[in-house]
Amino acid sequence: MKTETEIRVAGMHALISALGLVEAERFLMAVSRDRFDYTEWRRLGLPDLPLEELARQANLEAEKKEI
Repeated sequence: MKTETEIRVAGMHALISALGLVEAERFLMAVSRDRFDYTEWRRLGLPDLPLEELARQANLEAEKKEI
């Protein structure tokens, strides 16, 4: 099992990898500024799609950013 510090470091790496440094910081500021319920956001924040379709769309978006 990972320590909380290891999880935070891995999470920061994932955010920076997915969003870039500036956008990752903006995301963290938005989360800390707002009264934010991550569980509720997670439940309502993603489109109601099967996992395979959601993954396909995420991969398409990732490919667009590589160009």
